[in-house]
Amino acid sequence: MAKKAPVVAPDQVLSGVAADTGTPPKPPVSATSSSEAAPGSRRSNEVRRRKILTRSSAGLAMVFVFALILYSGHMYVCLLIATLEVMLFRELVRVRYSHNFDRIENTVPLFRTTQWMWFLTAVFYAYSEFCADVVTNNTALHHLLPYAQSQMPMSFLLYSAAIIITIMTLRIDHIKFQFNQICWTILVLCFTLGNLKYVMHNVFNGLFWFTFPTMTVIMNDIAAYICGMTCGRKIIKKPFFSLSPNKTWEGFIGGALITTVFGWYFSKFLSEYMWMTCPVNMPTFFQTKLECDVNEIFLPAKYIIPEQVLEIIPRPLARMIPGITEMCYEGACADGVAPPDIVPCVREADTHHHFHLLVTIVPIQLHSVILSVFGSLVAPFGGFFASAIKRAYGIKDFDSIIPGHGGAMDRFDCQLLMMLYTWVHYNTFVKMATASVPKMLYMYNLLSEGEKEEFIQRIMEVAKAR
Repeated sequence: MAKKAPVVAPDQVLSGVAADTGTPPKPPVSATSSSEAAPGSRRSNEVRRRKILTRSSAGLAMVFVFALILYSGHMYVCLLIATLEVMLFRELVRVRYSHNFDRIENTVPLFRTTQWMWFLTAVFYAYSEFCADVVTNNTALHHLLPYAQSQMPMSFLLYSAAIIITIMTLRIDHIKFQFNQICWTILVLCFTLGNLKYVMHNVFNGLFWFTFPTMTVIMNDIAAYICGMTCGRKIIKKPFFSLSPNKTWEGFIGGALITTVFGWYFSKFLSEYMWMTCPVNMPTFFQTKLECDVNEIFLPAKYIIPEQVLEIIPRPLARMIPGITEMCYEGACADGVAPPDIVPCVREADTHHHFHLLVTIVPIQLHSVILSVFGSLVAPFGGFFASAIKRAYGIKDFDSIIPGHGGAMDRFDCQLLMMLYTWVHYNTFVKMATASVPKMLYMYNLLSEGEKEEFIQRIMEVAKAR
């Protein structure tokens, strides 16, 4: 006798459940689920486009303001740097202040006052030395020498005052916490003012040494973002850096390549303007035309590419390089003996000897390669350091002052290492001499009468020997 099929209630049919089969209920399939997902996806794409538009608009606005400040003059650039340093310090010390507000508010006296006192002490020490150098290197400012000479004792007085006030605010019940805060303040000062101590020197050595590294880091940030967004994790699956999970190998490598190419051409572009290449000694808020003996690294020069380098390239490809000349023995080799004359190849019977390539470039372009590589491979670790701070304290951005970007630290974290390296590079490979005529006059005035006579006598001896 045939077995009857189980009777299933209509509501069980709709819900996909058979009571006598023991099978688990299946989730209901909604006919509108796919149609509901589409609007959600569209909303997500719209939000993403809005974020990109906001970020791009703010970025263009910052570049415009930056260009306007560069056009205004060196003193306005210095004011921009001073403003950024205040913002950077404020954002970084506020991280721990906000994180420990309940503990600080009523238990630690003068907490923020001591932090800002340390900041002002560090700023005075860092930049009063620069101001003293400006005075000694400019004969028109030598009437300010008594003030310049008091720079060191004033720095020490401020340092002593900061030490005393800090010690007086210590409380036995919170002394360990307070020392942690002091260490954090010192770390912030090292990371900000320590890296930016010589940025004013970069500005007065010529705006090129401030503009180029700044734009190099900006370009690397843009290029890495685009390469990471378009090619990220499609070639190299391995995570790049755990502290910054959104960073990819493709973005890091692609950004470095694009930045190096950008630096090669952008450095040549900047070298054509004296406003960028001329150093200044006299600070002024009024724009004046700059004239100077342009440093040779900003002038075109001819270079012969070593033939050993060209021989690495396959000959068919080497012959395609614009301006290259193939040098040959005149005629074919007979009995293993080469003809004595080497001339440009004109006949198929000529025997290849080497390639000759004479190129005209601006020497600063060679420096730009080094600066671009540093800005692409090392400077980003300033950003990774900032990411580690944000991850440690559970924050997304340091501030919200720049729409789509966050705070000043979010935008300028990579610039800090770059500015310090630019000063090191300039003093190592560009201008190694630190003496100048105004500085020598200043040092001469510090000599005793007997030393002045000896100095003049030695100078005359040197002049006669030449």
